Amino acid sequence: MGDLTANFSRAEFACKCGCGYDDIDEDLVRLLQGLRNWWRRPVRINSGCRCAEHNAAVGGAPASKHVLGIAADVTVDGIPPKEVYRWLDRLLGDTGGLGGYDGFTHVDVRTQKARW
Repeated sequence: MGDLTANFSRAEFACKCGCGYDDIDEDLVRLLQGLRNWWRRPVRINSGCRCAEHNAAVGGAPASKHVLGIAADVTVDGIPPKEVYRWLDRLLGDTGGLGGYDGFTHVDVRTQKARW
């Protein structure tokens, strides 16, 4: 049970450096809950919020949406990242950011469309 949605807790999105930054966007969490409901499998948050220092330490882009608390790098148990990307792409339409990587999918809830 989560404290944000049925399946997500704020702690899952907290900055991995231990600084306590965990101000995650509600729209992003709802989107990820929808992803979990669709696949009926756990969604793992590899990276959610990042403070500026941690973002720099992991090689994040200076304007990373993780720093704003509107992005997450996720995996869905047993579902290839390319499939997760395609599902999210159809859902987001002309908004949001999506990045496809070998081991995870980046998703963010920016207002303009960005894909990579």
